[in-house]
Amino acid sequence: MDKFAAQKRAAAHLYPPIDPFDQRMFDVGDGHTIYLEQCGNPEGAPVVVLHGGPGGGCSPAMRRYFDPERWRIILFDQRGCGRSRPHASIEANTTWHLVDDIERIREELKIDRWAVFGGSWGATLALVYAETHPDRVAYLALRGVFLATERELDWFYGGGAGQFWPEQWNRFSSLVPQDERGDLIAAYNRRLFSGDLMVETRFARAWASWENALASIDSDGASAESPADYARAFARLENHYFTNRAFLEADGQILRDIGRISHVPGVIVQGRYDMICPPLSAYRLAENWPAVRLQMVKSAGHALSEPGISRELVNVMRGVEQNRKRLDF
Repeated sequence: MDKFAAQKRAAAHLYPPIDPFDQRMFDVGDGHTIYLEQCGNPEGAPVVVLHGGPGGGCSPAMRRYFDPERWRIILFDQRGCGRSRPHASIEANTTWHLVDDIERIREELKIDRWAVFGGSWGATLALVYAETHPDRVAYLALRGVFLATERELDWFYGGGAGQFWPEQWNRFSSLVPQDERGDLIAAYNRRLFSGDLMVETRFARAWASWENALASIDSDGASAESPADYARAFARLENHYFTNRAFLEADGQILRDIGRISHVPGVIVQGRYDMICPPLSAYRLAENWPAVRLQMVKSAGHALSEPGISRELVNVMRGVEQNRKRLDF
């Protein structure tokens, strides 16, 4: 089955497309203005959706995991990507700036507590936000867990995933000289921030292609070339965050601080064959978080659009809405 057939199967589990009832550019300070939208029912259960990357941006498909009659769906493009401005900027752009932005959005929309929905980097950000503001989170729905540890970065940028995808790994790593391949994050950083737009775009597309090629279990290893503007924001922001180890104070900080949200209920939907964020992180997170349920999807990789993952997430959010009163939000 090709990836387009898989995406069509995934879409069959989603709610119909909807348009926002509110769209705005929201000034969060530090020279940044972020794109913010609301969809669904203005009186519904509030949920904030955190996209991946960093630098991926939100998409209309992300609105469709929630019953629009029952959910107030809030999406935004994180600093530097999507429709947020300035584009591809790393200035005043850290995990802690994003956590503050989420809080500003909650306060701006006059929401007391909400559900938080995020996958991959969105799951990382959801966990850091929840550990920082545990009283504001009624439920966490996570997909493709990434804990921003050295182990995970070494897996994906140090050759672990490359043992399964050697052709794609060779394309990614061979763009830099042999003597720089011991630290590809650093090697790409020098080129993504070289000041030469053509060089930055070339390496940004290579960075994005390496990740996109491995996202789906149905991938044949091919990856369409990303538009230059998208690839540049995605690659520069990811590389900036990974160079700085997600701006966390210690390796393993998310697991270290998991006790802060031990009472917060949640679910982890994890693809068994996730090549980008292998299941070990989801498993360790679930081991240390009493209120979470881990749902392994047996025939799925990393992408939100995997049919099994889409089905599970829609079912999870349906159950959360039905238990809204118990969850008190």
